[in-house]
Amino acid sequence: MFEPILSSFSQIFEWQNLFALIVGVISGIVVGSLPGLSATMAISVLIPFTFGLDPLVALGMMAGIYNGAMYGGAIPAILMRIPGTPAAVATCFDGYPMAQSGRGGEALQVALVSSAIGAFFSAVALMLLAPPLAKLTLIFGPPEVFWIAIFGMTSIVFLLGGNLTKGLISACFGVLLSLVGTDSVSGNERFTWGHLELIDGISVVVILVGLYAMPPALSLLESTGAKIEAATTALKTEGFLKTLPRMFKFWKTWLRSSVIGIFVGILPGAGGSMAAFLGYNEARRASNKPESFGKGNPEGVAAAETANNADTASAMIPALTLGIPGTSVAAVMLGGLLVHGLQPGPMLFRENPDIVYGFMWQFLLAAFLLFFLGGTLATNAFAKVLLLPRQLLGPIIISLMVVGVYMIHESMFDVYLMLGFGLVGYAMERMKFPLPPVVLGLILGEFAESNLRLSLRLSSDDWGILVNRPVSQVIIALTIFVIIWPLVRKLLKKRKDDKGHNGIEKNA
Repeated sequence: MFEPILSSFSQIFEWQNLFALIVGVISGIVVGSLPGLSATMAISVLIPFTFGLDPLVALGMMAGIYNGAMYGGAIPAILMRIPGTPAAVATCFDGYPMAQSGRGGEALQVALVSSAIGAFFSAVALMLLAPPLAKLTLIFGPPEVFWIAIFGMTSIVFLLGGNLTKGLISACFGVLLSLVGTDSVSGNERFTWGHLELIDGISVVVILVGLYAMPPALSLLESTGAKIEAATTALKTEGFLKTLPRMFKFWKTWLRSSVIGIFVGILPGAGGSMAAFLGYNEARRASNKPESFGKGNPEGVAAAETANNADTASAMIPALTLGIPGTSVAAVMLGGLLVHGLQPGPMLFRENPDIVYGFMWQFLLAAFLLFFLGGTLATNAFAKVLLLPRQLLGPIIISLMVVGVYMIHESMFDVYLMLGFGLVGYAMERMKFPLPPVVLGLILGEFAESNLRLSLRLSSDDWGILVNRPVSQVIIALTIFVIIWPLVRKLLKKRKDDKGHNGIEKNA
């Protein structure tokens, strides 16, 4: 095992492989920063052009795009509250308030360092833990995956804000949207109303861009020049040598979110969005000041970005060892492997050890390149975007939204949907309905439903299959704990406050 690791290490420093990684990281940052575009799309477009390339060169460019896009999505999420990628939604919660208060440069740097750290830990997990952790994924059948989805949806408890009813309505709206399209189990069409464009469901990117990009764009058009001047003049970016020492206070958040991201990445179908939400919510739960989250707490940015980047390489663990992609990007990368005559599975490590371990080293090197290239190019360049007059920035954002969404399927139907969801998101904001539960319900709704129905089919409609298996019982216990713990903590805090109040009255 160690001999191919060492031999493949020298290969990645050949100029072709290094150049491919650099181009991939920069391209990924650009793709991720443009709303509507994604790493999946970029890699899909890239694959046909890699036929004549060496496998390591092609795979290196894919690894670079994947890592770069995950960080790139944080740039518009922080500066404009437009998630460049679905996994960057949780970054909006604290990144955008930081930008509004003149700390956009700080938020970008926290996101960059956290992204690089998450990507680094993910690459280490891929390299050292792929064979044993691949066996672990065999334990998770449909019942366990269903409970994983339920566990993720319980994080709505932490995202509801003040009004429980409005939060639950938002979550149900997200679940309803996830049901549009062809039923993955029976093959029947649901909520398509005869439109062929809806057979495959509504694109997550279309919904996210509409809900999260249109409301702030319309708000920009409503704002005045005087307000913009005050909001943007304080935006600054300092050198990393100055800011890095101050970021080490997030080390616990980095470690916790990295573990979450790696675990979620190993689970087929979960993806970076779920990792980001779970990482963010765990950081909020563990914080001494949970009420500061959503109001510009840099720890929220660190948690979300670390988790969604820790999902990248770890998603390749089941892909390389079992041929089961952990994310849509990993699925596209499997296509890239097949194009170059590499069959994913246990035999890949025996027949092509230099290539597979070289691919792992490329993920590790991409994390370092992300740190340096992102710091010298992307962060300083994009941090100045808020200096544009908002009356000009609003139309630019809407134009990017239209172009980006149209490029997904080259369909005006998607553009109309995006504009419609934009108006829905604008109305929800005005009526104080939270948007995060919509996103969480959308991402995990179909995930939970399909695995629930598969479980019932396997057991001939015996619901006991959901609670009889040991792994399911562990996840159920964790879910109950996540639901009950905030209530217990709130009760304990209330008792403590009551005791303090009674003590003051006695002293008086």
